[in-house]
Amino acid sequence: MKKLIVIGVVALVLAGGAGGGAWWWMHRAEAAEAKPEANAQPKEDPADSGVLALDPFLVNLADKDSPRFLRATLRLVVQGKKAAAELGEDDVKKVRIRSAILEVLTQQTSDRLVTPEGKTALKKSILDWCSKNLAETKVTDVLFSEFVVQF
Repeated sequence: MKKLIVIGVVALVLAGGAGGGAWWWMHRAEAAEAKPEANAQPKEDPADSGVLALDPFLVNLADKDSPRFLRATLRLVVQGKKAAAELGEDDVKKVRIRSAILEVLTQQTSDRLVTPEGKTALKKSILDWCSKNLAETKVTDVLFSEFVVQF
């Protein structure tokens, strides 16, 4: 008789735990749908993007065998037209951005820049610098409108 009571109590505890777990699992999903997470990023509206046009760059590349040059014109796509306009009017920030991009460009070699992977890595380097140093302005893309490597 004691065995049956123990088995019954164990079965009751397991059934209660399974029921409670199922209730928690179902309500957890509902709570996540109803309340977005605090660290979730807002959806980016492409129509609200602005563009910061920079003057053309002409730089010496880091090739050792012979002098090579890069002429590039690029634009930074900034989240928010207002933020792009403010960035374009702030001469100090524009000069800092140009200086940083010049440093990144002069570290490149011609054989790397002529590959699609090299251009992608260059874009990523520029975006990384912008995200670290322009905290209040989010740069979402780097667009090249001119990219010529002189051999």
